Order: sequence, then structure tokens, then C-alpha cells
Amino acid sequence: MQLTTKDVRMNLHAADKKEALAMLADILVEDGLTTQNYVHGLYDREAQTTTYLGQGIAIPHGTPQSRDDILATGVRLVHFPDGVVWGDEGELVYLAVVIAARSDEHLQILKQLTKILSQDIAQKINSVKTADELLAIINDKPQSLLLNQHLIQIDEQAKDADALFATAVTALKKTRAVNTLSLLPSQPLAVSDLVQCISFVGDDHQVAQSALSLAIAKHDITPRAVAVIVANEKLDARKLASVYDVLMGEEFGLALHQADIHAILQLLDIQETSWPSKDALILNEHGLHARPATILSALAKQAKGEIRVSVDGGDFVSAKSLSRLLSLGAVRGQTLTFIAEPNTEAQGYLEKLTQAVTDGLGEKVLPLSHQSEHAELSDADALVEMPADKHLERGEKIPATIASSGVAIGTTFVVREQQVDYPMIADDPQAEFERLIGAIERVQAELSSTIASANNADVAQIFMAHVALLDDEEMVFEAKAAIDAGSSAEAAWQACIDDAVEIQSKVTNPLLAQRAADLKDVGQKVLLALTGQDWQAEPKTPYVLVKEDLLPSDVARLDPSCVAGILTAVGGSSSHSAIVARALGIPALVGVGFGILDISQDTPILVNASEGWFVIEPSDAMILQGKQAQESLKQRQQLANQHALDSAITIDGHQVEVAVNLGSVHDAASAVASGADGVGLLRTELVFMTHDQVPDVQAQMRDYEQVFDAFDARPVVVRTLDVGGDKPLSYLPMPDEDNPFLGLRGIRLSLKQPKMLKDQLTALILASKGRDLRIMFPMVSKLEEWLMAKSILEEVKARYPHDRLQVGIMIEVPSAAIMANAFAGEVDFFSIGTNDLTQYVMAIDRGHPVLSQEADGLHPSVLMLIHQTIKAAHAHGKWVGVCGELAGDSKAIPILLGLGVDELSMSVSSIALAKQQVRELSLAECQVLAKHALNCRTANEVRALRLESDA
Repeated sequence: MQLTTKDVRMNLHAADKKEALAMLADILVEDGLTTQNYVHGLYDREAQTTTYLGQGIAIPHGTPQSRDDILATGVRLVHFPDGVVWGDEGELVYLAVVIAARSDEHLQILKQLTKILSQDIAQKINSVKTADELLAIINDKPQSLLLNQHLIQIDEQAKDADALFATAVTALKKTRAVNTLSLLPSQPLAVSDLVQCISFVGDDHQVAQSALSLAIAKHDITPRAVAVIVANEKLDARKLASVYDVLMGEEFGLALHQADIHAILQLLDIQETSWPSKDALILNEHGLHARPATILSALAKQAKGEIRVSVDGGDFVSAKSLSRLLSLGAVRGQTLTFIAEPNTEAQGYLEKLTQAVTDGLGEKVLPLSHQSEHAELSDADALVEMPADKHLERGEKIPATIASSGVAIGTTFVVREQQVDYPMIADDPQAEFERLIGAIERVQAELSSTIASANNADVAQIFMAHVALLDDEEMVFEAKAAIDAGSSAEAAWQACIDDAVEIQSKVTNPLLAQRAADLKDVGQKVLLALTGQDWQAEPKTPYVLVKEDLLPSDVARLDPSCVAGILTAVGGSSSHSAIVARALGIPALVGVGFGILDISQDTPILVNASEGWFVIEPSDAMILQGKQAQESLKQRQQLANQHALDSAITIDGHQVEVAVNLGSVHDAASAVASGADGVGLLRTELVFMTHDQVPDVQAQMRDYEQVFDAFDARPVVVRTLDVGGDKPLSYLPMPDEDNPFLGLRGIRLSLKQPKMLKDQLTALILASKGRDLRIMFPMVSKLEEWLMAKSILEEVKARYPHDRLQVGIMIEVPSAAIMANAFAGEVDFFSIGTNDLTQYVMAIDRGHPVLSQEADGLHPSVLMLIHQTIKAAHAHGKWVGVCGELAGDSKAIPILLGLGVDELSMSVSSIALAKQQVRELSLAECQVLAKHALNCRTANEVRALRLESDA
């Protein structure tokens, strides 16, 4: 169905909604679409639920019972310039799209309407003068030129026309009207003595939006202004002619002479933003991706009143909608402009929102250098391109990006996009909407369960972002509008997801474009929940999974014992799926190219995700080589697994405790089965993440008891809540800090929340039921913090005595390591967190994109502090553990043993192999090795050391 001007009625006026509905019914009767009785269907529908769609648009239509009154399917657009109060909250409707439909011919128009809701079009609809202009908005066609106040600039520094031209083109780039700065303009046209006009015509790859950019010099130069017009094939010549008329007019010349920006905007028919606004620069390394956007939308939702945001002068979207925030594709160095509805609580949130953006929205951020401030204006950041298909030559090594290292041999299991059959229309909107809400709630519950069982903070936060996407009221609202218009729940939901994925996949930042996979993933899960279908069943024998992209939920349900390896057509090493694949230890290569999807099922394949290549139909020699590498590792793993429950005792009789770092209480039993001698680190912040508010004593006890029950007599070392820095907690207020890693985090934050700390200590003591409990406080930097934390614990112990309780601190801050001798007289034990200790000693953020590789825990400076800590502890008869990543590093284990570490704590997957390695070591040799390591000058020298027995 195509709308024409014959389907439009302009400039009608109605006192209220009932009168407007009567007028709409008369139009349908007049055009032979319905009988007069159809008006009752319009009334009945509004009585059931409002048909207000948003952005000044309503879609009135009859009930299923009124379809007998429809003579022919049709849609009419009726313009009310004064607005008609439509909903209970006083929404004004400027455009009523009245529908008479016996089947689904009208659904394409409705889909187009929901699509344009992402734009700020209410004012445009209100001010249109002709049916052509209205149809241009509805059909989502440009109204010729982009004209807004962000493209009108008074440049005080410009001294000539060239400088003005550069200013105007830069503005076009910042608003993303053009994708390149390398414009080749036509000959300048002097439209007046004051204005020089330069035009450029290109294709959509060069010009994303036809636009006018005007740069005006404050000084008296000739010309006073340069107007740059860029256009693609969609340019409306009539509007362009009217702009030329303005530029040549006397009134415009006078406004230029007086540098009257308000008059200039008025002459160009540009409406100034009347809502209060405030800007903030994005400093996040990866821009406004899922995690910071989730925090931003959650903060905006707290305000009563509308808040919108734009990027570098582009269109405004709702700041409360996570999907709309992601669709902005905002990257580091761009500017977010927030506007708030006047005279509402939202105005007071402008400062909070911009400050939150400046602080990084829960992420560590770095200030922009002069170079990075202008990096986004380079030609290199044009459009995101999908990976080119590699030539898939059989029997040859094909390079790809490593996501998770390892070697895999198997046959392919190719998973293509799953097709779901469902009806397009439905007769009962209320029932359809209830079905949709039910499906969303089931998926949210499933995701919450996944979060609760996740033993990896990155994995948990990925799915927390998915829950937030499903909590996006704007997406649900768009789906409801389509359902009310006659769509089935499945069709309405899929249309919303398709549009959101399309918008997200087109953003210019590759990492942000990858977030389209999250939207697609969430959408597919809800769709399958609606239809009662399940995911494509995986083979029960080892296979190499081949997909277009590895969705986070795919990885979450993968069985590492069946999945030998993974290949994806798209994706990068920083994608969510890569994070989870690494956590599972499955060899994975990404960005292979779409040609891999054409490979036949059960094709032999060799994946070397350690070196970054794979082979389709490998030769016998290649397979043999791969199998030898696999067999060697397999035998070692089998031997380790067979003796996983045995103690880790060196060949000369020295025993070391090998414990587990536990993030999820649900993994306690499997950790025991894997050989864990105890818990060396229970990350209680991941327990707190599974709740939407601070859990009380009883709620925490239920979680902790699962760990104590699983480990029974074995020791359990628990770290008290460690949030702040790179680990924000949504319901716990955090201060705005320039450097959160040096701010209120760990024990410092807990001491500011003494009741929360006391409740946690109480829950731990009660849940342990007298079993071996060891509590340690994180991020202790000075003795005063220890004494304050200990005094709170003494209050709890006075009420709930515990005979088998040890209390220690984590050695993560250099000051604590240096003062280890003083601390050793106070505490029962030390646990060295080498991840943080290394970054503080080296002054290198371990998440830094460039420097993180240099933050090596085997650097001699770190080893010296570990050595000093161990000496101080042993001098006082106290034990020392290591719970950072270094504890599971096969290269570090001999050195740590030689330094005297009493306990090593690591991930579940590393325990058996680590214990086996200890059994093959001699403590005497390890002590010699450690002594050599302390005398090294670099981390590379340390890693080059060999045990005498290996030399």
C-alpha cells in the first residue's frame, strides 16, 4: 500500500478526541472505506487502550468486531495543527493515521511509522504546511537539506574564505552529514557580496545527508560568510532554491553584518532548541557501548520528564531508551548534548547526566590528547565494512583473528540463522500483548539465572546488559503499537528488533556495531519463547561450531566437552562472545568471512587458535601434527585429573594448598570435584550483582551456605565486598572521581557503609556454622583501615562468636606490602592480589589498550614486594596465599613456590594441572630459581629462566 496526497487531509481542528474520531470516521465513509457504524469501533478501541503511538502520532482503528463495517482496506492521514489531547497523560496528537483494514495490507505503513519514532518529529509534523511535506516525513525521506543551529557557526578566528570553508566542512563531518573531509567542491558561487556558496554533489557513501553548513566570520572580510551545501541524489531542488533566495536577500545580509545568529536562524527557518541543554564529552575508550549506556539510561529513567540526547548536533533520541542510546553509535571524542523538558524534574538531571558521562559511566577513562580530539575527523573512520570473504582453499592455512587460544580437530556444525514461522496478524491485541510480556519475563528470568550462575564478572555484565535491553520501555511500546494495529506478538516484536539491529549495525564504530549481535540475540530468545521453539540442537559428539556470529547466549550454553572449536564469519577479539569463549577455554577464531557459512556440514577441519589459522579438509600430515599436540596436552590433563584430589606435594616433600577463585556460589561443588583444597577467594561482589538491591543478612546467608556446604571442612577464604573502580554496583551510590582506581573502592567504600559491612560479616559468620572461615579485607593501604574494619568485625563476633575464624588482608597496594612487617603482627594471613598489585607497582592500568601487556606480574619489582611480604608473614608465623592470575601461570608457579607462598588460588580449570605441576617440582630447585628471578632486571629475563632440571 502506497500513500499519496489523496490520502491526506490537512489543517483539521477538533475540540477533543471524541470529536476527532467522529471526523475521522466521516472521512472513511466519504472515501467509501467504511460504513457509518465504524465510528463505534473507533470509540471501543480507545476505550480498551489508547492508540497514541508517540511523537504526536496516533493510529486510531476499530476493534475486530467492527471489521464487518469495513468496505475496503485503506489508511488516511489527518493533520491537526492545533493538536488534540489523546491519552490520559495529556499527549497531543498532530497526526492521526486512521486505519480501516480487513487483512494485513496496512502493516508496512505501520512499520514505517514505528521506525520514524526514533526521530524527533513531533514539531515537524505540527508545523508542516502541505500534504507533500507530511508524506516526506512519514516516508522517512529527507526534507531536502539538513538545517539546524549546529551547522551555523560564527568563527572568530577565520581570516579568509579558505578558513571559513574548513570550518563549515568540519561541522558537516561532526554532524555526520558527510563521511569524508576530502570534498572536491565545484566553483564557488558568489550569491551576494557577503556570501560565497560552495556546493558538492556525491553519493551516499560520501554524503549521508544533504545539508547546509554556514560559517560566518566575525571580522570584516570578503566574503563575510561561506555556505557549503552537500547533496546526494535525494536533494529537493525546490528547497535548495528557497535557501539560495534567503542567502541572497537583503535581510540576510543585514543579519550577517550584525552577526545576529537568532535572525539568521529565523530566516533559514531553523527552530532553535528551547529546552535547556548541557554538553558532555565522551571519554570512554570504546564509546557509548552497552555497559556505560545501561548506566546512562538507568540514571535518566530516575527523572520525571523527558530527556533527550544527540551526538555532535545530530538528531535527538530518548536518553531513557537503551536501544536508542546504542543506536547513536557515539564514540570517544564526540560530544553528547542533553536537553530536558522545561519545568520538570528532568532539568535538574542535566548536571548529573553530563557529570556521569565525564566520569566514564562506570568505566575508567583517559583525557583526550590533542591528537585524539581530532582523530574522529579523519577519513579512516568512515563506514564500517564487513570482513571480506577469504579464499577458502581446501588444505591450505587460512588466517583469522584469535579470540580464544587452543587447537581443535573435528567436523563442522554449521548454524545458520534459525527461521521461525509465525502468523503476521492477530485478532486479540490484549492477548497478544500479554503473550509478549510473558515471553519477555521468561527470558529475563532465564538471563537472571545465567547471571547468578556466572563465575566471570565479564560474562555476568554482558547478560545484565541484555536484561536492560529487555527492560527498554520504548521497544516494548513500539511493539505494542504494532500489536494494537493488528500485528501478532511475534510480527510486532520481530519488526522492532529488525529495525533496532539495522540502526545499530550501521554505526561507524566497529565495537558499537558489534552490539547489534546483542540485540539480535535478545530478540531471537523472545521470539523462540513466543513460539515455544528451542534452539537448533547441537551434536553430542565433538564438533567445530561455525556461525555468522557467536551470540553470548550461544556460548553460555555450550558444553566444552562437545565443542572442539569455534569459527565465526564476523566478530572481533574484543566482542562479548570472545570474552565468554576464553572463559570456557574453547579454541575460537573470528572474522573468518561469510564464505565459511557455505561450507558443508560435517566437513573435516583443523583449527589452530594459538597461531591464528584454520584448515578446511586438512592433509593427513596436518591432522597428525595437530593430534600430537592435542594428545600431549590431553595426557597431561588426564594425569592431572586422575590425581586432582591428591595433595600438591613437591618431590622433596613440601606441600602447597591449591584453592579456587570462586565468583558464583553455584560452582562450589564442581570446584571441589576438580580438586580444590579450599576457596582461596570468594568474590562476594558477584553475589551482590545477582540482586537488584543490597541483599540483607538472610539473603546473603542463603548464598554463602552453598559454598560452605560444598567445601565442608575445607577452608573458605572470603573477600568482603570489593566494588568501585572498574566494578560499579548499580544500586550502590558511587562518588564521581577523576581516578576511581585511586579513590573510594574496596575496604574504603565498605567503611563508608558500616551497616552494609556489618551485615555481610554477620551473614558470613552465621552461614559458616563454625566451619573454617577466613575473612579478608580488600584494598587495605594503611593500618588505620585495618583497625577500623577489625573493630566492626569485633562487634559482630561479640554477638556471634566463632572459634575457627581467621582474619587477614589482601596485599594489593604497595604501601601494604612495604608495611607488611607491621601488618603481619596484626593479621592472621595475607592474600596477595597480583593483578592490582602489579598495576599499582608498575603504574600501568591493567586494562589499558596499549600498556596492559607491559603490566607483567613477573616483573622483578613485583616479585620483590611478594618476597618482602612472605618474609614478614613467616617471621610472625602467618601464612601467605596468592589469588591473582599469576597463581595459575605455569611459568610463575615455580618462582612463587621458591619465594615461599603457602597457597595458590586460581580458576577451576587450572587447578588439576597446577597441582600436577607442583608434584613434578623440587622446592630446592624452585628456591634457586626464585633467587635468580629477584636478581633479574626485566620481566622478560624472569620468563627466560629455566629450572636446572629443565636446562
